[in-house]
Amino acid sequence: GVSDATTGTALMDISGAYAFAAPPERVWDLLLDPAVIASCLPGCDAFEPDGEDRYRVRLTLALTAITGTYDGSVSISERMAPTSYRLTAEGQGRPGSVAGSAAIVLRADAVGTIVDVSATVETRGTIARMGQRLIGGVSQMMMDRFFACLRSKV
Repeated sequence: GVSDATTGTALMDISGAYAFAAPPERVWDLLLDPAVIASCLPGCDAFEPDGEDRYRVRLTLALTAITGTYDGSVSISERMAPTSYRLTAEGQGRPGSVAGSAAIVLRADAVGTIVDVSATVETRGTIARMGQRLIGGVSQMMMDRFFACLRSKV
């Protein structure tokens, strides 16, 4: 991660690989189902369509210095069903703003599907000053929780 004290931004990379006992097509459908996303996204209060492959999101987080309600948007691009897409998100709350972009790749394996996630998260404001270890940890935890929830729906 890189931190720039003058502009108050912090950048970090997070990644993960998540195994599902289901074919890629099934996992793909779950990953792109707004109702499933809303039910699995930690702190999600709203996840509503806002145009083609775009959603309005509201999250309420209760985590130390980043506690608050965030309003933002999520968009999906570079869609190549059922193997990959790019997810771009941005949100704004009292503690600052968060923007991120993730490459999501699905690959079949012997027991089902592996989902590889490679994301970059940028924070500004108070959040950025909280330190990358904290933000990286929170981002990773939220991602792990999301995929654990998704796995339960296969």
